[in-house]
Amino acid sequence: MTTPWGEVELARFPEDPRDRLRAWDASDAYLLRHLAAENVPLTGEVVVLGDRWGALVTALAEHRPTQVTDSFLGQEASRANLARAGVEPGAVQLLTTQDEPPERVDVLLVRVPKSLALLEDQLLRLAPAVHPGTVVIGTGMVKEIHTSTLQLFERILGPTRTSLAQQKARLIFCAPDPARERPANPWPHRYDLPAGVGAISGRPVVNHAGVFCADRLDIGTRFLLRHLPGPGPARVVDLGCGNGVVGTAVALADPAAEVLFVDESFQAVAAAEATYKANGVPGHAEFRVGDGLTGVAPDSVDLVLNNPPFHSHQATTDATARRMFTGARRALRAGGELLVIGNRHLGYHVTLKRVFGNCELVASDPKFVLLRAVRKA
Repeated sequence: MTTPWGEVELARFPEDPRDRLRAWDASDAYLLRHLAAENVPLTGEVVVLGDRWGALVTALAEHRPTQVTDSFLGQEASRANLARAGVEPGAVQLLTTQDEPPERVDVLLVRVPKSLALLEDQLLRLAPAVHPGTVVIGTGMVKEIHTSTLQLFERILGPTRTSLAQQKARLIFCAPDPARERPANPWPHRYDLPAGVGAISGRPVVNHAGVFCADRLDIGTRFLLRHLPGPGPARVVDLGCGNGVVGTAVALADPAAEVLFVDESFQAVAAAEATYKANGVPGHAEFRVGDGLTGVAPDSVDLVLNNPPFHSHQATTDATARRMFTGARRALRAGGELLVIGNRHLGYHVTLKRVFGNCELVASDPKFVLLRAVRKA
Protein backbone atom coordinates (compact mmCIF):
# COMPACT_ATOMS: atom_id res chain seq x y z
CA MET A 1 0.00 0.00 0.00
CA THR A 2 1.36 3.41 -0.97
CA THR A 3 1.01 5.98 1.83
CA PRO A 4 2.13 9.62 2.09
CA TRP A 5 5.09 8.33 4.11
CA GLY A 6 6.16 5.56 1.75
CA GLU A 7 5.10 2.04 0.84
CA VAL A 8 3.95 -0.52 3.40
CA GLU A 9 3.94 -4.25 2.67
CA LEU A 10 0.76 -5.83 4.02
CA ALA A 11 -0.81 -9.28 4.08
CA ARG A 12 -3.95 -10.87 5.49
CA PHE A 13 -3.80 -13.65 8.06
CA PRO A 14 -3.31 -16.52 7.66
CA GLU A 15 -1.07 -15.72 4.70
CA ASP A 16 -1.93 -17.65 1.57
CA PRO A 17 -0.13 -16.98 -1.72
CA ARG A 18 -3.31 -18.02 -3.56
CA ASP A 19 -5.36 -15.34 -1.80
CA ARG A 20 -5.91 -12.46 -4.20
CA LEU A 21 -7.70 -10.26 -1.65
CA ARG A 22 -5.71 -7.24 -0.45
CA ALA A 23 -5.03 -6.39 3.17
CA TRP A 24 -6.21 -2.81 2.64
CA ASP A 25 -8.72 -0.91 0.54
CA ALA A 26 -9.36 2.58 -0.84
CA SER A 27 -10.89 3.78 2.43
CA ASP A 28 -7.67 3.05 4.35
CA ALA A 29 -5.65 4.94 1.73
CA TYR A 30 -8.12 7.86 1.67
CA LEU A 31 -7.90 8.32 5.45
CA LEU A 32 -4.10 8.27 5.41
CA ARG A 33 -3.95 10.80 2.55
CA HIS A 34 -6.30 13.11 4.46
CA LEU A 35 -4.24 12.90 7.66
CA ALA A 36 -1.10 13.92 5.76
CA ALA A 37 -2.67 16.57 3.51
CA GLU A 38 -4.46 18.31 6.39
CA ASN A 39 -1.56 17.94 8.84
CA VAL A 40 -3.91 16.37 11.36
CA PRO A 41 -2.03 16.37 14.68
CA LEU A 42 -1.48 12.74 15.64
CA THR A 43 -0.41 13.51 19.18
CA GLY A 44 -1.51 12.18 22.53
CA GLU A 45 -3.52 8.95 22.62
CA VAL A 46 -4.29 7.79 19.08
CA VAL A 47 -6.91 5.01 18.90
CA VAL A 48 -7.72 3.09 15.72
CA LEU A 49 -11.03 1.25 15.90
CA GLY A 50 -11.87 -1.57 13.48
CA ASP A 51 -8.58 -1.64 11.55
CA ARG A 52 -9.24 -4.78 9.51
CA TRP A 53 -5.77 -6.13 8.73
CA GLY A 54 -3.51 -3.60 10.44
CA ALA A 55 -3.00 -1.27 7.47
CA LEU A 56 -3.74 1.86 9.50
CA VAL A 57 -1.71 1.07 12.62
CA THR A 58 1.22 -0.12 10.51
CA ALA A 59 1.26 3.11 8.50
CA LEU A 60 0.89 5.20 11.67
CA ALA A 61 3.15 3.11 13.92
CA GLU A 62 5.53 6.01 14.68
CA HIS A 63 2.64 7.69 16.55
CA ARG A 64 2.30 4.64 18.83
CA PRO A 65 -1.43 4.12 18.28
CA THR A 66 -3.74 1.70 20.06
CA GLN A 67 -5.74 -0.68 17.90
CA VAL A 68 -9.14 -2.02 18.99
CA THR A 69 -10.47 -4.96 16.97
CA ASP A 70 -13.03 -7.75 17.23
CA SER A 71 -11.10 -10.04 14.90
CA PHE A 72 -8.43 -12.52 16.01
CA LEU A 73 -7.34 -12.89 12.39
CA GLY A 74 -7.17 -9.11 12.00
CA GLN A 75 -5.12 -8.80 15.17
CA GLU A 76 -2.68 -11.51 14.04
CA ALA A 77 -2.39 -9.84 10.63
CA SER A 78 -1.62 -6.54 12.38
CA ARG A 79 1.04 -8.21 14.49
CA ALA A 80 2.67 -9.75 11.42
CA ASN A 81 2.44 -6.57 9.33
CA LEU A 82 3.98 -4.48 12.12
CA ALA A 83 6.85 -6.95 12.42
CA ARG A 84 7.32 -6.95 8.64
CA ALA A 85 7.59 -3.16 8.74
CA GLY A 86 10.25 -3.35 11.45
CA VAL A 87 8.08 -1.76 14.14
CA GLU A 88 9.43 -2.48 17.61
CA PRO A 89 7.25 -4.78 19.74
CA GLY A 90 4.97 -2.78 22.02
CA ALA A 91 5.03 0.39 19.90
CA VAL A 92 1.43 -0.36 18.92
CA GLN A 93 -0.94 -1.61 21.61
CA LEU A 94 -3.29 -4.31 20.29
CA LEU A 95 -6.60 -4.46 22.21
CA THR A 96 -9.76 -6.44 21.58
CA THR A 97 -13.33 -5.20 21.75
CA GLN A 98 -13.65 -7.11 25.03
CA ASP A 99 -10.71 -5.32 26.69
CA GLU A 100 -11.10 -2.22 28.84
CA PRO A 101 -11.01 0.80 26.46
CA PRO A 102 -8.37 3.53 26.83
CA GLU A 103 -9.14 6.11 29.50
CA ARG A 104 -8.35 9.03 27.19
CA VAL A 105 -8.63 9.39 23.41
CA ASP A 106 -7.09 12.39 21.63
CA VAL A 107 -7.42 11.04 18.07
CA LEU A 108 -10.07 8.47 17.17
CA LEU A 109 -9.83 6.88 13.72
CA VAL A 110 -12.69 4.53 12.87
CA ARG A 111 -12.73 1.99 10.06
CA VAL A 112 -16.52 1.56 9.79
CA PRO A 113 -17.43 -2.10 10.45
CA LYS A 114 -20.04 -4.11 8.59
CA SER A 115 -22.10 -4.36 11.78
CA LEU A 116 -23.86 -1.17 12.89
CA ALA A 117 -24.45 -2.81 16.28
CA LEU A 118 -20.72 -3.32 16.80
CA LEU A 119 -20.07 0.32 15.87
CA GLU A 120 -22.73 1.43 18.35
CA ASP A 121 -21.29 -0.68 21.16
CA GLN A 122 -17.71 0.45 20.58
CA LEU A 123 -18.52 4.16 20.21
CA LEU A 124 -20.49 4.01 23.44
CA ARG A 125 -17.58 2.28 25.19
CA LEU A 126 -15.08 4.85 23.91
CA ALA A 127 -17.27 7.94 24.34
CA PRO A 128 -16.30 8.61 27.99
CA ALA A 129 -12.65 8.90 26.90
CA VAL A 130 -13.40 11.47 24.18
CA HIS A 131 -13.06 15.20 24.99
CA PRO A 132 -13.89 18.44 23.07
CA GLY A 133 -10.44 18.50 21.45
CA THR A 134 -10.54 14.90 20.23
CA VAL A 135 -10.16 14.50 16.47
CA VAL A 136 -12.69 11.93 15.25
CA ILE A 137 -12.48 10.69 11.65
CA GLY A 138 -14.20 7.64 10.24
CA THR A 139 -13.58 5.94 6.92
CA GLY A 140 -15.29 3.32 4.79
CA MET A 141 -16.35 2.41 1.31
CA VAL A 142 -19.41 4.30 0.05
CA LYS A 143 -21.52 1.13 0.17
CA GLU A 144 -20.63 0.71 3.87
CA ILE A 145 -21.60 4.21 5.04
CA HIS A 146 -25.31 4.85 5.35
CA THR A 147 -27.50 7.54 6.89
CA SER A 148 -27.82 5.29 9.95
CA THR A 149 -24.02 5.24 10.28
CA LEU A 150 -23.83 9.02 10.38
CA GLN A 151 -26.77 9.23 12.76
CA LEU A 152 -24.98 6.86 15.13
CA PHE A 153 -21.85 9.04 15.26
CA GLU A 154 -24.03 12.12 15.80
CA ARG A 155 -26.21 10.53 18.49
CA ILE A 156 -23.26 9.22 20.53
CA LEU A 157 -20.43 11.70 19.93
CA GLY A 158 -21.58 14.92 18.28
CA PRO A 159 -22.26 16.79 14.98
CA THR A 160 -21.23 14.69 11.99
CA ARG A 161 -20.66 15.28 8.28
CA THR A 162 -19.13 13.36 5.38
CA SER A 163 -16.56 14.08 2.69
CA LEU A 164 -16.88 13.77 -1.04
CA ALA A 165 -16.23 10.27 -2.32
CA GLN A 166 -12.85 9.27 -3.72
CA GLN A 167 -12.34 5.88 -5.39
CA LYS A 168 -15.69 4.81 -3.94
CA ALA A 169 -14.51 5.63 -0.40
CA ARG A 170 -15.74 8.32 1.97
CA LEU A 171 -14.61 9.96 5.20
CA ILE A 172 -16.73 10.84 8.24
CA PHE A 173 -15.92 13.92 10.34
CA CYS A 174 -17.36 14.18 13.83
CA ALA A 175 -17.00 17.05 16.32
CA PRO A 176 -17.29 15.60 19.85
CA ASP A 177 -19.78 17.24 22.17
CA PRO A 178 -19.17 15.92 25.71
CA ALA A 179 -22.31 17.68 26.90
CA ARG A 180 -24.42 15.47 24.65
CA GLU A 181 -26.56 13.03 26.61
CA ARG A 182 -25.55 9.58 25.42
CA PRO A 183 -27.95 6.64 25.34
CA ALA A 184 -27.34 3.64 27.56
CA ASN A 185 -25.44 0.80 25.91
CA PRO A 186 -28.03 -1.85 24.92
CA TRP A 187 -25.36 -4.55 24.56
CA PRO A 188 -25.17 -7.40 25.35
CA HIS A 189 -28.71 -8.31 24.30
CA ARG A 190 -30.60 -11.27 25.76
CA TYR A 191 -33.62 -13.12 24.39
CA ASP A 192 -35.33 -16.51 24.75
CA LEU A 193 -35.36 -19.12 22.00
CA PRO A 194 -38.61 -20.40 20.49
CA ALA A 195 -40.05 -23.87 21.01
CA GLY A 196 -39.30 -26.73 18.66
CA VAL A 197 -35.50 -26.52 18.58
CA GLY A 198 -34.62 -29.45 20.81
CA ALA A 199 -33.00 -29.35 24.24
CA ILE A 200 -32.40 -25.59 24.08
CA SER A 201 -36.05 -24.67 23.32
CA GLY A 202 -37.21 -21.67 25.35
CA ARG A 203 -33.74 -21.16 26.77
CA PRO A 204 -31.92 -17.80 27.02
CA VAL A 205 -29.35 -16.57 24.50
CA VAL A 206 -26.88 -13.74 25.14
CA ASN A 207 -25.58 -11.79 22.15
CA HIS A 208 -22.77 -9.26 22.19
CA ALA A 209 -22.80 -6.54 19.54
CA GLY A 210 -21.68 -7.65 16.11
CA VAL A 211 -22.53 -11.33 16.57
CA PHE A 212 -24.73 -12.78 13.83
CA CYS A 213 -28.51 -12.59 14.41
CA ALA A 214 -28.52 -10.49 17.56
CA ASP A 215 -32.23 -10.64 18.38
CA ARG A 216 -33.53 -13.88 16.89
CA LEU A 217 -32.53 -17.41 15.96
CA ASP A 218 -31.37 -17.51 12.34
CA ILE A 219 -33.04 -20.08 10.11
CA GLY A 220 -29.85 -21.98 9.32
CA THR A 221 -29.06 -22.58 12.99
CA ARG A 222 -32.71 -23.48 13.63
CA PHE A 223 -32.46 -26.15 10.92
CA LEU A 224 -29.21 -27.52 12.41
CA LEU A 225 -30.66 -27.64 15.95
CA ARG A 226 -33.50 -29.83 14.70
CA HIS A 227 -31.06 -32.40 13.34
CA LEU A 228 -28.35 -32.58 16.00
CA PRO A 229 -27.16 -36.12 16.76
CA GLY A 230 -28.16 -37.64 20.08
CA PRO A 231 -25.90 -38.14 23.11
CA GLY A 232 -22.75 -40.13 22.51
CA PRO A 233 -19.72 -38.18 21.22
CA ALA A 234 -17.33 -37.38 24.07
CA ARG A 235 -15.64 -34.25 22.66
CA VAL A 236 -17.61 -31.86 20.48
CA VAL A 237 -16.51 -28.63 18.79
CA ASP A 238 -18.88 -25.78 17.96
CA LEU A 239 -16.70 -24.35 15.19
CA GLY A 240 -17.50 -20.73 14.32
CA CYS A 241 -19.68 -20.77 17.44
CA GLY A 242 -21.25 -17.31 17.21
CA ASN A 243 -23.42 -16.90 20.30
CA GLY A 244 -22.90 -20.54 21.28
CA VAL A 245 -26.46 -21.76 20.77
CA VAL A 246 -25.42 -24.99 19.01
CA GLY A 247 -22.71 -26.01 21.50
CA THR A 248 -24.97 -25.15 24.44
CA ALA A 249 -27.74 -27.30 22.93
CA VAL A 250 -25.30 -30.22 22.73
CA ALA A 251 -24.27 -29.73 26.36
CA LEU A 252 -27.90 -29.54 27.52
CA ALA A 253 -28.78 -32.74 25.69
CA ASP A 254 -25.71 -34.58 26.98
CA PRO A 255 -24.10 -33.17 30.15
CA ALA A 256 -21.31 -35.74 29.79
CA ALA A 257 -20.09 -34.13 26.55
CA GLU A 258 -17.03 -31.90 26.54
CA VAL A 259 -17.77 -28.92 24.30
CA LEU A 260 -15.16 -26.61 22.77
CA PHE A 261 -16.51 -23.27 21.48
CA VAL A 262 -14.27 -21.66 18.85
CA ASP A 263 -14.61 -18.42 16.88
CA GLU A 264 -12.30 -15.77 15.48
CA SER A 265 -14.53 -13.03 16.92
CA PHE A 266 -13.81 -11.92 20.47
CA GLN A 267 -17.41 -10.73 20.73
CA ALA A 268 -18.73 -14.12 19.62
CA VAL A 269 -16.71 -16.16 22.11
CA ALA A 270 -17.77 -13.82 24.92
CA ALA A 271 -21.39 -14.27 23.83
CA ALA A 272 -21.01 -18.06 23.67
CA GLU A 273 -19.62 -18.17 27.19
CA ALA A 274 -22.41 -15.90 28.45
CA THR A 275 -25.07 -18.07 26.75
CA TYR A 276 -23.58 -21.24 28.22
CA LYS A 277 -23.47 -19.77 31.73
CA ALA A 278 -26.99 -18.31 31.42
CA ASN A 279 -28.28 -21.85 30.88
CA GLY A 280 -26.56 -23.31 33.93
CA VAL A 281 -25.16 -26.27 32.00
CA PRO A 282 -23.47 -28.73 34.38
CA GLY A 283 -21.01 -30.14 31.81
CA HIS A 284 -17.46 -29.14 30.86
CA ALA A 285 -16.81 -26.44 28.26
CA GLU A 286 -13.86 -24.53 26.85
CA PHE A 287 -14.03 -21.18 25.05
CA ARG A 288 -11.29 -20.26 22.58
CA VAL A 289 -10.69 -17.32 20.26
CA GLY A 290 -8.57 -18.42 17.34
CA ASP A 291 -8.13 -19.42 13.72
CA GLY A 292 -10.50 -22.36 13.46
CA LEU A 293 -9.06 -25.56 14.90
CA THR A 294 -5.46 -24.39 14.77
CA GLY A 295 -3.92 -25.42 18.08
CA VAL A 296 -6.37 -28.27 18.70
CA ALA A 297 -4.51 -31.58 18.96
CA PRO A 298 -4.85 -33.98 16.00
CA ASP A 299 -7.11 -37.01 16.51
CA SER A 300 -8.69 -35.51 19.64
CA VAL A 301 -12.28 -34.67 18.61
CA ASP A 302 -15.35 -36.85 18.00
CA LEU A 303 -17.77 -34.37 16.40
CA VAL A 304 -17.42 -30.94 14.78
CA LEU A 305 -20.51 -28.80 14.17
CA ASN A 306 -20.05 -25.98 11.67
CA ASN A 307 -22.02 -23.22 9.97
CA PRO A 308 -19.22 -21.57 7.94
CA PRO A 309 -19.28 -17.87 7.06
CA PHE A 310 -19.02 -17.16 3.36
CA HIS A 311 -18.09 -13.48 3.63
CA SER A 312 -14.78 -11.89 4.60
CA HIS A 313 -15.95 -8.33 5.26
CA GLN A 314 -17.46 -7.36 1.87
CA ALA A 315 -15.81 -10.15 -0.15
CA THR A 316 -17.62 -13.44 -0.84
CA THR A 317 -15.18 -16.33 -0.48
CA ASP A 318 -15.06 -20.02 0.45
CA ALA A 319 -11.53 -19.74 1.83
CA THR A 320 -12.72 -19.74 5.46
CA ALA A 321 -14.92 -22.80 4.90
CA ARG A 322 -12.03 -24.68 3.27
CA ARG A 323 -9.74 -23.91 6.21
CA MET A 324 -12.43 -25.00 8.66
CA PHE A 325 -13.03 -28.30 6.84
CA THR A 326 -9.32 -29.05 6.59
CA GLY A 327 -8.78 -28.23 10.26
CA ALA A 328 -11.73 -30.41 11.25
CA ARG A 329 -10.35 -33.41 9.36
CA ARG A 330 -7.01 -33.04 11.15
CA ALA A 331 -8.62 -32.66 14.61
CA LEU A 332 -11.14 -35.51 14.27
CA ARG A 333 -10.41 -39.03 15.45
CA ALA A 334 -10.86 -41.92 13.00
CA GLY A 335 -14.62 -42.34 12.64
CA GLY A 336 -15.26 -38.78 13.85
CA GLU A 337 -17.79 -36.65 11.99
CA LEU A 338 -18.11 -33.13 10.67
CA LEU A 339 -21.67 -31.80 10.33
CA VAL A 340 -21.98 -28.72 8.10
CA ILE A 341 -25.04 -26.55 7.56
CA GLY A 342 -25.04 -24.26 4.55
CA ASN A 343 -27.09 -22.64 1.82
CA ARG A 344 -27.73 -25.01 -1.08
CA HIS A 345 -25.99 -22.80 -3.64
CA LEU A 346 -22.64 -22.81 -1.82
CA GLY A 347 -21.76 -26.33 -2.99
CA TYR A 348 -19.96 -27.40 0.18
CA HIS A 349 -20.39 -31.07 -0.79
CA VAL A 350 -17.72 -30.64 -3.47
CA THR A 351 -15.16 -29.26 -1.01
CA LEU A 352 -16.02 -31.86 1.64
CA LYS A 353 -15.51 -34.73 -0.81
CA ARG A 354 -12.16 -33.24 -1.76
CA VAL A 355 -11.05 -32.89 1.89
CA PHE A 356 -12.60 -36.03 3.44
CA GLY A 357 -13.11 -38.28 0.43
CA ASN A 358 -16.80 -38.60 1.32
CA CYS A 359 -19.93 -36.53 1.96
CA GLU A 360 -23.48 -37.54 2.83
CA LEU A 361 -26.69 -35.51 2.76
CA VAL A 362 -28.31 -35.72 6.21
CA ALA A 363 -31.27 -33.39 5.69
CA SER A 364 -32.40 -30.58 3.42
CA ASP A 365 -35.10 -28.03 2.78
CA PRO A 366 -35.57 -25.57 -0.09
CA LYS A 367 -32.81 -23.28 1.26
CA PHE A 368 -30.39 -25.36 3.37
CA VAL A 369 -28.52 -28.64 3.27
CA LEU A 370 -27.04 -30.47 6.26
CA LEU A 371 -23.99 -32.47 5.21
CA ARG A 372 -21.93 -35.12 7.03
CA ALA A 373 -18.31 -36.02 6.32
CA VAL A 374 -16.50 -38.80 8.20
CA ARG A 375 -12.80 -38.97 9.00
CA LYS A 376 -11.67 -42.37 7.73
CA ALA A 377 -8.90 -44.31 9.46
